[in-house]
Amino acid sequence: MSLKQEINDQVKHAMKAGEKERLKVLRMLTAAIKQKEVDERIELDDTQVLAIIDKQVKQRRESIEQYRAGGRDDLADAEQVEIDVLSDFLPTPLTPEELDALIDKAIADTGASGMADMGKVMGDLKPKVQGRADMKGVSQAVRARLG
Repeated sequence: MSLKQEINDQVKHAMKAGEKERLKVLRMLTAAIKQKEVDERIELDDTQVLAIIDKQVKQRRESIEQYRAGGRDDLADAEQVEIDVLSDFLPTPLTPEELDALIDKAIADTGASGMADMGKVMGDLKPKVQGRADMKGVSQAVRARLG
């Protein structure tokens, strides 16, 4: 079953179960998916849907930082609930050891020797870690290795 179909099934389940908060987040996600499909006139595959979910989670993490800095813990908690719902559709996160191994392999595969090759390494890594690791952290780890 495709990821998009799984999300639609979860929407139906949330409706039947009366899970209003979960339903709200799932509807927001399906709207984002449909918007992308309409804008680009394509049918999204699982990789593209995963990228949308990853982007939604990233936006919420940034919002949490802003809300906590502003002393609005109530809003930060609401964002965390949304992250929890969205995370159900993400693959299992990479362990630090797995991430380090992928970074080492990407550096070797691209022949990277310095910071000038950072884009090549990140381009190689992104499809492998999409949804499984925070890209900001991945970028910092690559920068530390190349720098």
